Amino acid sequence: QREAVLASPEAPPSPCVSICKIDSKTQWCEGCYRTLPEIAAWSRMDDTARREVWAAMGPRLENAA
Repeated sequence: QREAVLASPEAPPSPCVSICKIDSKTQWCEGCYRTLPEIAAWSRMDDTARREVWAAMGPRLENAA
């Protein structure tokens, strides 16, 4: 899904999957792999910033595996 969001001209949707738990080691949400500051700022981010968050989620997911 991440690649499709990054390639789409549409506004990036929230990556939230309603599994809201912050990992104490990584400080990433275990559901969407965003940080608390990213989650808090999401509604105020422009599309470019949202795409940057989506792009950052890939390496985080790979690192968590």
